[in-house]
Amino acid sequence: MRSYGQYCPIARGAEIFAERWTPLIIRNLHLGCGSFSEILEGAPGLSRTLLSQRLRQLERLGVVSSGPKPGGRGRHYALTPAGHDLFKVCVSLGEWGAAWLEIAPEHLDPFVALWSMCNMLRRDRLPDRRVVIRFDFTGRERRERYWLLIERGDTEICKTYPGLDEDLYITAEAEAFIRWHAGRQTWAEAVRDRRIQLHGPSWLVRAFPTWNARSAFAHVRPVPRTAAGSAA
Repeated sequence: MRSYGQYCPIARGAEIFAERWTPLIIRNLHLGCGSFSEILEGAPGLSRTLLSQRLRQLERLGVVSSGPKPGGRGRHYALTPAGHDLFKVCVSLGEWGAAWLEIAPEHLDPFVALWSMCNMLRRDRLPDRRVVIRFDFTGRERRERYWLLIERGDTEICKTYPGLDEDLYITAEAEAFIRWHAGRQTWAEAVRDRRIQLHGPSWLVRAFPTWNARSAFAHVRPVPRTAAGSAA
């Protein structure tokens, strides 16, 4: 870890927080990702080797704690009080990004949006029975297909066919789905423009959008580009 060599708390804090991938690891732990594989799944592009290094570093700094998994292999990770305090920096950074930065084409990974949605579901609204939803995302270089399994309040995203009957089919432009989850577009607008299409039982078609608790930053209104330009 590089040091700025300054006593300033901003400099010392940045030495930890500004390390690549560290804010996303803190975010994933806050969302309840307790295992190595869960943390990794929520950070596409992060290698296993680098995640191991970051977790060891954060443990040494007292930001993350770990212990053996009860009755299983591997370790369980959690934020310490210092880690929960550091997450407040993540929140401030997220609010700033939601207000001042646009969603660019390179940000349109539908898997990330689907993963985020699963961590923000209104579980009290989920059906009592098992539901399998197939997603076909368009608008990128290639069509991407995932399956969402919901059963007893638990969710799982599958990248290959899970071998179960599909209850609902959703075809969506990646940008429209992401903008909906991020609070930048309403469900009604996306469906009206046929950027999101659903096929299945009417009760599931009506219920699906009500399960989404939206991004934690959906309440932040973007600053108009004219205001952003004049502020610069």
